[in-house]
Formats: sequence, structure tokens, C-alpha cells
Amino acid sequence: MAADDIFSKLGFDVVDKAEPDFHLMAKKQKDGAINPAFRKGMTKSLEQYGEGLTILRSPQCPYTEKNVNAIIQTARDEFHIAVNLIELADAKAVQNAPNPFGTFCIIFNGKIITHHPVSNTRFENIMREITDSSQAGK
Repeated sequence: MAADDIFSKLGFDVVDKAEPDFHLMAKKQKDGAINPAFRKGMTKSLEQYGEGLTILRSPQCPYTEKNVNAIIQTARDEFHIAVNLIELADAKAVQNAPNPFGTFCIIFNGKIITHHPVSNTRFENIMREITDSSQAGK
């Protein structure tokens, strides 16, 4: 999660962007080479997750497993939400993830609530914001 300018100094350029704040940078080895790009329409696949909480993850970091286990427990115990855990087991699954980060995502009621791995405390804060705003709208 380094700033773009670190890579820019080394000859990398932003070649694509995706919401909310993803920049794909590349350093071309050959003039005229085609730029890599994020998959278009990746958020359309959010429709398949529907209501409830879905966590997509890959075994990228040991802390992710610890945090995800705590998040699942908190979702069930504190927010009374069933959780669907999807393991991203291969490159195809990661490439078809609904967000550019690819290896982690939490979806609640069909909307991404975090694109990056988070702690259980951060998850609790996100869910409180969601539940407080939904209560205020009633």
C-alpha cells in the first residue's frame, strides 16, 4: 500500500484505476506494449452474494485467518448475521473476485463494506455505522 510516487520515481506509470482508490501501475519494458488493466464490470458479480455477510479471502497472510475467525464470531454473536465464507483457492477465483484487491473482500447485503483485510474491531465499527444509519433511516 505504498504511495504511487515511490513507483513513479522508478519509472512506473498509472495505467488503470478502479473504485474506490485502486491504481494499477506498470513499467513497460517495450514501447507500444499493451497496458494491463483491471477487469471491467467486476462489481456486477456482487449480485450473486445477495443478503447477509460474505467474506472472500485467500490464505495470503496468517493474520487474515485469525481476524476472519473473529469477524465471523462477532457477526454471529453481536450482529446476529449468518456468514458465508468463500475461500479464493486459485488464480481464477481471485481474478473473478468483485474487487480489484482480489484476495480479500467483505460484502454485506450485496455491497462491499471493505476491500482490504481488517481487524475485528474495524469490522465492528463498520457494522455499527451501517446499523446506526439504517436505524436512523426508519
